[in-house]
Amino acid sequence: MTAEIIDGKAFAAEVRDKVAGHVARLKEEHGITPGLAVVLVGEDPASQVYVRSKGKQTVDVGMNSYEHKLDVETSQADLLALIEQLNHDPAVHGILVQLPLPRHLDEDLVINAIDPAKDVDGFHISNVGLLGTGQKSMVPCTPLGCLMMLRHHHGSLLGMNAVVVGRSNIVGKPMAQLLLGDSCTVTIAHSRTKDLAAVVRRADIVVAAVGRPEMVPGDWIKPGATVIDVGINRVDAPEKGAGKTRLVGDVDFAGCAEVAGAITPVPGGVGPMTIACLLANTVTACCRANGVTEPEGLTA
Repeated sequence: MTAEIIDGKAFAAEVRDKVAGHVARLKEEHGITPGLAVVLVGEDPASQVYVRSKGKQTVDVGMNSYEHKLDVETSQADLLALIEQLNHDPAVHGILVQLPLPRHLDEDLVINAIDPAKDVDGFHISNVGLLGTGQKSMVPCTPLGCLMMLRHHHGSLLGMNAVVVGRSNIVGKPMAQLLLGDSCTVTIAHSRTKDLAAVVRRADIVVAAVGRPEMVPGDWIKPGATVIDVGINRVDAPEKGAGKTRLVGDVDFAGCAEVAGAITPVPGGVGPMTIACLLANTVTACCRANGVTEPEGLTA
């Protein structure tokens, strides 16, 4: 059996099309243009690429993009002052501070300074608490993207056995909360789990978000299970030439694809969904701020 490949690129394009439609309606019917502010501190090359991509996609769907690039030496007080200014700017509906921040800045303090209603990353402690208690919140983009792909593939997730491998605040924990919200039976496993292979083998849905290249082999997968691979790991690829690398996920794609019913590739799986969900979250935040009906199918 060969697994169906879940094409994150194509699905993300559909999500962006939906977002663009909602943005057009907000402009036409309410005279409102959603705005996303992205704050980048320092010169981290990967972060610069992400921010460029976010800015381009924000404009492509018809929203306003506000980029704030700050010097690597920016003080905590100056960064907090900028966030406070964005919190009070009615043209800004979503605020994202690109992580990681330089070491002298306190990430938790910075994230929790963002107005929770504008926290489109879903990292603010208030949003974490709201999600955990099943209330309306801003949901972290990567788990939201995973949930959308699972719903699209399965329809209902009711009663399915889901194992999330990884317990990070950014993916693992919110993913488990979202799956619980869709009435799955959820296990959070990690590198210290006893007999991790046996735990994963019970799962109808496996979400791998542990940050270790190809950690999950094919013989851990229950035949027909759906595998969502959140990992993005760069490994040496001598077959491509000296010093070359390639991207792999947290699961052994070839091995798992022989057993699974469906699987996301790396790259081209979960990755494209993350920015698409950031745009979706910005539209959702804009609708909530203006008392407009939220878009269906773009939230948890």
